[in-house]
Amino acid sequence: MNKLTLLLKHLWLDVSDTQRAIPPDMLHRLAERVGASEQRHSGQIRICVESSLPMSYLWRLNADTPMAELVRQRAVTMFGKLRVWDTEHNNGVLVYVLLAEHAIEIVADRGLRRHVDDNHWQTVVAHMASSFREARYEDGLTQALEETSAVLVAHFPRTEAVQEQPNELPDTPLLQ
Repeated sequence: MNKLTLLLKHLWLDVSDTQRAIPPDMLHRLAERVGASEQRHSGQIRICVESSLPMSYLWRLNADTPMAELVRQRAVTMFGKLRVWDTEHNNGVLVYVLLAEHAIEIVADRGLRRHVDDNHWQTVVAHMASSFREARYEDGLTQALEETSAVLVAHFPRTEAVQEQPNELPDTPLLQ
């Protein structure tokens, strides 16, 4: 795909496309699932679904910086902007979806990366991608939440010491 076509694709999509993919009732159910998950462990999970990349990213696209790398850079940027990195136990997880590229990235904070390697997250992404190919976004996101929760419960279970831990991040997925 040439750069002009790519730029037009990203310009064409906006938050209304994201809201069609994740309608309000699904958004509400996902927020409830994130909240329920976080009652079982001390981690924090954020979901971010973007329609397209900002132009500042698209201008960087070239042979040395392929799209996959730009998507990963954007996911890491959103990890920081949404303050997922700033949790008490350094065990936040961002599930990032870019609709324009049908791309999924999972970014885990350093506390969790000590216990879980990239292969695990690639498996979670593969499961999500399989559901997304069939336009089953809720199923894919729910499965990713369940798999992420299982890892967080295994390594950072909710104990009495962290029972009163405040919810550090919003549970509602961010749609952009």
